[in-house]
Amino acid sequence: MLRRTVVPPIKSQGIKTKLLPFISQLVPASLSGRWVEPFMGTGVVGFNLAHGPVVMSDANPHIIRFYNAIKSGQVTPLCVREFLEVEGERLRASEGAYYYEVRDRFNADGASLDFLFLTRACFNGVMRFNQKGGFNVPFCKKPGRFSQAYVTKIVNQVEAVSQLICGGHFDFRAANFQEIIEDARSGDLIYCDPPYIARYSDYFNSWDEKDERALADALSSTSASFILSTWSHNDYRQNEYIDSVWGEFPRITREHFYHVGARESNRRGITEALVFSPDLQPRVAESVSRGCVDALV
Repeated sequence: MLRRTVVPPIKSQGIKTKLLPFISQLVPASLSGRWVEPFMGTGVVGFNLAHGPVVMSDANPHIIRFYNAIKSGQVTPLCVREFLEVEGERLRASEGAYYYEVRDRFNADGASLDFLFLTRACFNGVMRFNQKGGFNVPFCKKPGRFSQAYVTKIVNQVEAVSQLICGGHFDFRAANFQEIIEDARSGDLIYCDPPYIARYSDYFNSWDEKDERALADALSSTSASFILSTWSHNDYRQNEYIDSVWGEFPRITREHFYHVGARESNRRGITEALVFSPDLQPRVAESVSRGCVDALV
């Protein structure tokens, strides 16, 4: 059963908050090992579904630096409130121009609070970096940006994540996925949410067929259990790699809708897929029978 959802303070497109019930169908009620997550992203899946010791990793060092700063007490709810109130007022006074000062400052020194500011003020929650590693997403002009209510919402999210991290056993690492998967062992559960191949290229680094196949090879070789999030198809095309790369593993699917903007006409449907290790298949049969997932392939 899912506890009250912990929403991370870092914002990004493709966040899995609404897919947590779907993913949870595959997560065992108890683990003898660790929860291992090589593509942490915002952290929403691990923060809500992991139990026991947790290893969270990402190739984006800014994400890892931010959560390690929370773990060490360097970033606290109080300092987040003070920072966003001051910086938010400067943003309002400049009519948005100050955003680019913060972006330049972040690209120079990588401060965690600047990273939080940018992810909450940039266009459409996109987390995109150029080839030199610089954050390059433009400002999103929106009424009430860093209003008192919005700042309080972010502070509450930092508080919830802080309580979770400080009350558990979280190990945050900046590393590539192969290193993290090689470290996994029997009894661990690996959850992978890589960039969706042939859909998103706006991430800290690129993702192509070579990476997708390297991930499949790594998961094929591990003695740990694993769950992989990917996409199956939408109204316009199929994910050609779901069979050519992942065809040897079982998978389940469920239709999901993403909103790009506020209008109902911008609601886009996609069929999400979870590819998983065969040892998790007994959990799936019950979920299919209860209608919790659309199909077992």
